[in-house]
Amino acid sequence: MTFGEQPAYLRVAGDLRKKIVDGSLPPHTRLPSQARIREEYGVSDTVALEARKVLMAEGLVEGRSGSGTYVRERPVPRRISRSGFRPPAGATPFRQEQADGETRGTWESSSAQAEASVAVAERLGIRPGDRVMCTRYLFRDAGEAMMLSTSWEPLAVTGRTPVMLPEEGPLGGMGVVERMAAIDVVVDNVTEEVGARPGLAEELLTLGGVPGHVVVVIQRTYYASGRPVETADVVIPADRYRVAYHLPVK
Repeated sequence: MTFGEQPAYLRVAGDLRKKIVDGSLPPHTRLPSQARIREEYGVSDTVALEARKVLMAEGLVEGRSGSGTYVRERPVPRRISRSGFRPPAGATPFRQEQADGETRGTWESSSAQAEASVAVAERLGIRPGDRVMCTRYLFRDAGEAMMLSTSWEPLAVTGRTPVMLPEEGPLGGMGVVERMAAIDVVVDNVTEEVGARPGLAEELLTLGGVPGHVVVVIQRTYYASGRPVETADVVIPADRYRVAYHLPVK
């Protein structure tokens, strides 16, 4: 193989991918069999199998037991906006995450005390093992699971206060900024780091993805006078959603 030349299985996968993208192989069409790929492209069974594995890992095709491999329907990506939007009457976590006044979604949540892991402790500026309130959210849009979020708040800040449980009490369901203000903690900055990785098995099971699907991960942290008071991981299926930021011009 000369420099710059692709391995045979990637060339085959690339041609099949092109046919899927341009509609020559539309959704729900059965992918050519391994024998057909071998004959059409003049490659070995091993190459044909590896090409199919590439397309499956990319989420373009799916295997159906006893039937074969079929082209998956490609969803039209929808937008999740993020801009620090706050409705006048306060903001639920779901409305904060979407920053879209037209959104009408639902969410499920559960909170429990936990010990901060090394990674979470570093983000919150506390010691590993310190107590935090961990809250997990599953957000839905029209009933469809669209986003996961796991939030950690140091109990050194919120413990034994009315806002210790984010979804309970007089300010349950309000945003981090509003809840912290109720205990005289003034949030004055927020950072978000955006990355991507293969989805974990439990994430994809909940969000409806298949092994190999990529998720967008947003690491968000709220600060009060330089002190982190909340950090969260927001997980979004990359094939179904795009994250749009609305940033003010100063």
